Amino acid sequence: MLGGQYRRDCQAAANSAYNYAKSINLPKDGRSIWVFDIDETALSNLPYYAQPDNAFGAKEYNETTFQIWEKKGIAPPVPAILDLYKKLLRLGYKIVFISGKSESLRAITTKNLKNAGYTTWEKLILKQTSESGTTALAYKSKKRKELEALRYRIVGNMGDQWSDLLGTHVGNRTFKVPDPMFYIG
Repeated sequence: MLGGQYRRDCQAAANSAYNYAKSINLPKDGRSIWVFDIDETALSNLPYYAQPDNAFGAKEYNETTFQIWEKKGIAPPVPAILDLYKKLLRLGYKIVFISGKSESLRAITTKNLKNAGYTTWEKLILKQTSESGTTALAYKSKKRKELEALRYRIVGNMGDQWSDLLGTHVGNRTFKVPDPMFYIG
């Protein structure tokens, strides 16, 4: 994770996404969106997972210590994804973040995204308390369906987990960012 391969793999995913994005002749109606996951896609929790108590995900997940880390709001960007985000904005895409993060973390998530360089977006969709038992796959499918009901076109969808990219209403193309630390079903 700390070597060059992880960054090269992220860059390869971002390059593939950008090559696709620039090949699209976007309508000028502002309804073309690119969906990003947040954790391990737009933002990296690698500083947390690199701590000896976490051993890059090799040790049992500790929700309490992760929540303490998350509430600090200091997760850095994944460099290749931040670069892609900026390129997509220049191409005219609207950005939508869909995350399994709790709605209670909206203020800190907004601050973290902005401090990391993600300065603007169309929507930041976070999990409501009433959705807490919903699987990632069902939750993200539902949120993408709601976006399409609002007449958005999901041109691209990028995440680190298959649950970010599978299900319904996934968009025209999906792009998988590597995540060798953990899997969400």
